[in-house]
Amino acid sequence: MGEDEEETRKGAMAASDSGGKITYFVVASCIMAAMGGVIFGYDIGVSGGVMSMGPFLKRFFPKVYKLEEEDRIRSRSNNSKNHYCLFNSQLLTSFTSSLYVSGFVSCLLASSVTRSFGRKPSIFLGGVAFLAGSALGGSAQNVAMLLVARLLLGVGVGFANQSVPLYLSEMAPAKYRGAISNGFQLCIGIGFLTANFTNYETQKIKDGYGWRISLATTAIPASVLTLGSVFLPETPNSIIQTTGDIRKAELMLRRIRGTNDVQDELTDLVEASSESSSSSNSNAHKMFLKLLQRKYRPELVMALMIPIFQQVTGINVVAFYAPVLFRTVGFGESGSLMSTLVTGIVGTASTFLSMFVVDRIGRKTLFLVGGLQMLVSQVIIGVTIMVAEAHGGVIGEGYGYAVLVLVCVYVAGFGWSWGPLGWLVPSEIFPLEIRSAAQSVTVAVSFVFTFAVAQSVPPMLCKFRAGIFFFYGGWVVVMTVAVQLFLPETKNVPIEKVAGLWEKHWFWRRMTSKRDIQETDFLGSS
Repeated sequence: MGEDEEETRKGAMAASDSGGKITYFVVASCIMAAMGGVIFGYDIGVSGGVMSMGPFLKRFFPKVYKLEEEDRIRSRSNNSKNHYCLFNSQLLTSFTSSLYVSGFVSCLLASSVTRSFGRKPSIFLGGVAFLAGSALGGSAQNVAMLLVARLLLGVGVGFANQSVPLYLSEMAPAKYRGAISNGFQLCIGIGFLTANFTNYETQKIKDGYGWRISLATTAIPASVLTLGSVFLPETPNSIIQTTGDIRKAELMLRRIRGTNDVQDELTDLVEASSESSSSSNSNAHKMFLKLLQRKYRPELVMALMIPIFQQVTGINVVAFYAPVLFRTVGFGESGSLMSTLVTGIVGTASTFLSMFVVDRIGRKTLFLVGGLQMLVSQVIIGVTIMVAEAHGGVIGEGYGYAVLVLVCVYVAGFGWSWGPLGWLVPSEIFPLEIRSAAQSVTVAVSFVFTFAVAQSVPPMLCKFRAGIFFFYGGWVVVMTVAVQLFLPETKNVPIEKVAGLWEKHWFWRRMTSKRDIQETDFLGSS
């Protein structure tokens, strides 16, 4: 960080000293809103779990079921080397990845709703769509119904992922914004972990309908989110942006900060809103074009790169591959399931820990530590799998536990770095006038690359096996270096003051030093 950038950041921090405290009102509101993370994590866990249930596969994906049965027979005779290719079915993969297609479209639509009507309506619509998808999924009779259910769930996730991170970052005081915003990733982890326990219990149901219960129970967190959103307060930022009622925004600001001394923050909000007020009636097309202006180039680059980097950490590879990985290194089926639960617990705990340290040690330090953890563990896991293949596909029990520890180290690194920060950083670096559109771009890019990873992982695992860990390890190196060089530190900086950091950054200041007068387009010269 350059001296000018550090000076600007310290000045912004000083301006936020009277930014209020954590109030019960804020905590309750943010917990309710963060249920949007629970539905996302719960769906990821449930969908991954039901894909391993025999009755589900037999009913909807009989070819995959047949391959799995053949693999079990070979396993009993110690002649199985093809665990990697079991789930290499594009139809089965579409069951999971179809969610991200509708999520991509809906998060772009959510931008207009969030900007014109507020954060609350987007959260409510997300909950309603997710409820509909839960009902259809639990009652599905064929693959077509399953896919339609997944598309509805994607609409719900698209609206929730677009609006909830904005809601959390705008409600939180500057000093605690990192901790509160990281609650979104924590809730994703809690949802994922809860879903794993649900799958573990429902698979024991003898009549073979446990998968229906797993899919239908996604309605529980969706119901809480939908009903809770009715009672959520709107953020002061959104009140000013949608109604222009400064008095109402001031009263809300006093309530959520727990103090009457909110004039400085209110002034920042009004000033930030002034630039967007002239385009408040602009359509979505114009708002996205506004992002292409040269003065917003740093924010646009980060809106694109952060979600891409989050996906190429390889976390979805580990999440998909963990049960197969643990079977390959010597664990039985029950041991594999319990090992997967252990890694889920570690991931959730590490995200919880990040909530306490992110506003103390900063975002960039967590990115660095997490990146190093993920890189080292991925390389060693890849080497271990190569050793396993050299010994007929199975290695000793000691190596098996070593792999479990390494996976936990990897998941912990993601859990306190790219997991929560991948949602936190984009939600706090965008100016108010482009915040809704930029957040939509971030979520849309995330969905596109999640879809790409989901579609490519099964064939990549089947063909490259251990090499896939070295592939994603290389990306971890690139992304860790990139954030250290090009991302300013935003800890404790008021959300409406973050723009000043770009103007002093060693690289971005060439494009942002004249933000107040520069209106050239993305391809214009400075």
